Amino acid sequence: MHDEQNLTRTKPKRKIGRWVLISVASLVILLTLGILIAYPILKYEPLEEAQEAMLSNSAVEVKLGENNFLFEPADKQVIQPSVIFYPGALVDAESYAPLARKLAEAGHRVYIAEMPFDMAIFGKNRASKLIEEHPEDSYVIGGHSLGGAFAARYAAENTSKLAGVFFLGSYADEGGSLKDSGLDVLQVTGTKDGVLNWSVWEESKQNLPANSTQYVSIEGGNHAQFGTYGKQKGDSDATISPQQQLDEVSEALINWMQAINK
Repeated sequence: MHDEQNLTRTKPKRKIGRWVLISVASLVILLTLGILIAYPILKYEPLEEAQEAMLSNSAVEVKLGENNFLFEPADKQVIQPSVIFYPGALVDAESYAPLARKLAEAGHRVYIAEMPFDMAIFGKNRASKLIEEHPEDSYVIGGHSLGGAFAARYAAENTSKLAGVFFLGSYADEGGSLKDSGLDVLQVTGTKDGVLNWSVWEESKQNLPANSTQYVSIEGGNHAQFGTYGKQKGDSDATISPQQQLDEVSEALINWMQAINK
């Protein structure tokens, strides 16, 4: 009789446990469906100019790799360092093809990493496989917006593999602190950036090396024009053209890399 009472008492607990499992599974399914439905709507696609920059010509060869795009000088005369680029959140990797082409035209080998769901948070370590393709190269890593933050997190854990880190409308959080890394850092911002959290960006300076960080401000540049995907929600209107911002950003990166390579 006593055993029967214990058995009766455990039944409600089993039912509750089963209900919790069913509820959690249902929630996961709903969230997954929500992401799959919302993702194509929220994603930023490359403009025509970016798609044109994906084509090889006599100056730059473009290759599709496994989860990456490679831009390199067609004559194979590669100037160090090579570049690994992490895209901004929900931005198609091809949107950064014009910038990658500019750097390749200047002689650098450039990888744009493709991220799962176009979110660097899911592909932080993709740089490691790219570095393995040309282990004889020196490398800088960086990115735009969320891509820059996770490039910094990768760099913080793999300092010995890198020569520098760059940020475009981005910053290093505590998880990607580089202040004691000894790496060269380039911070590029646009004065009309309406997406960047400027107060957090200012605070994040403490996570960068005090003596080896260079700051470049693009007058009139905004957040979206670090890529080539059109307007971005929450951003301010730029007062310079996309081409001018591209030219100034690429010039800043090239000059910075030249200084690293000396």
